[in-house]
Amino acid sequence: MSDPLPGAKEHIAKALTLSATIDDIPAGTPLIPIAKVGVIGAGTMGGGIAMNFLTAGIPVTIVEREQPALTRGVEIIGKNYAASVKRGRIDEAVAAAAVARLTPSLDFAALADCDLVIEAVYEAMEVKKDVFGKLDAIVKPGAILASNTSYLDVDEIAAATQRPEAVLGMHFFSPANIMKLLEVVRGAKTGARQLATVMQLAGTIGKVPVVSGVCHGFIGNRMLAKRQEQANALIMEGAAYNDVDQVLLDFGFPMGPFQMGDLAGLDIGWHRDPGKVTTVREALCAAGRWGQKTGKGFYDYDENRQRTPSDEVKAIIADFARKEGVPQRNIGTDEIFARLIYPMISEGALILDEGIAQRPGDIDLVWLNGYGWPAWTGGPMFWADHEGLSKIIAGLEQYGLPAAPLLERLVQQGGAFNPA
Repeated sequence: MSDPLPGAKEHIAKALTLSATIDDIPAGTPLIPIAKVGVIGAGTMGGGIAMNFLTAGIPVTIVEREQPALTRGVEIIGKNYAASVKRGRIDEAVAAAAVARLTPSLDFAALADCDLVIEAVYEAMEVKKDVFGKLDAIVKPGAILASNTSYLDVDEIAAATQRPEAVLGMHFFSPANIMKLLEVVRGAKTGARQLATVMQLAGTIGKVPVVSGVCHGFIGNRMLAKRQEQANALIMEGAAYNDVDQVLLDFGFPMGPFQMGDLAGLDIGWHRDPGKVTTVREALCAAGRWGQKTGKGFYDYDENRQRTPSDEVKAIIADFARKEGVPQRNIGTDEIFARLIYPMISEGALILDEGIAQRPGDIDLVWLNGYGWPAWTGGPMFWADHEGLSKIIAGLEQYGLPAAPLLERLVQQGGAFNPA
């Protein structure tokens, strides 16, 4: 690990202090008491979300459509608590009390008296809208209705109800019972009391809350998309995918984009038609390379999940590039680094300029707590000031990538995201 940038620790501490502050909501805004929480979906995410509240002493009703899924979800929650006891993280009595606060149900009506209901179902707008329409008819007046969506338009979801002021996003990160970040998505009509309540509640369940406005991917995934776009382009142009990963590992990330894809599963969202191949990822899926779960994705994995670059994958990528007419060349680590990281900074500047994030420190907290951005840097926006905004613009221009207007204004004015 590198030595921390000067002022990085102080910057992070200040950002944490400010993150729960919402500029246009007075400090004394009355909160909505949260005595009971509902969670829709008992899968990996829903179960993890439920555990946060159970551990904090708040009863949870978890709802599924079918008994096998509900049973499986409750069993996993129990196993997770048992594992925590075995590791000495919590006492057995504490774990037993937490599990006892859980009420499983197959009936939506069981959510009627909840003060907060969090939806954690399939990431499709029509599915979400259907769920929120049902909630609107069932859940008591005054309750907060939250979506765990990671990309979708919270305003469109809210429009499926007669109480858009009660709707917001609560984007947890997987595993939800462990990861600290909570992106709280503020819709156009989200009420002040509802937002203030969720921000305060986030602290109760041990999360770092950051407010985001509504846009595709919010703060974190919107910036991540720019990095992934360049990672995919780099391997088409001749960069080895393991070199792309290694550049981020050397910077201090716990994993690179192609490792991350293998861990999550390359088949997520795949159309399952081996004859339809329009991306490298689809080509790998068609070849049965779905990631760690099948022992091979971008990398080959041994029984201990240790990875080795695959000659088969390199051949698949080269063949795909040839068919697409993309010329191959040697690409150095400096170019890989600039093309992965600099577009993220530019997107962060757009996010600030659009008011999606309140302050640069909020963006830093998102990436430090949700995406493994190396802590020694203080976060992407703090690091950018030290890297030099003019250097970042020059790098973007060198590789034909756009620079956000805010970046250009700051350079012209001799400013910074975080003025000294």
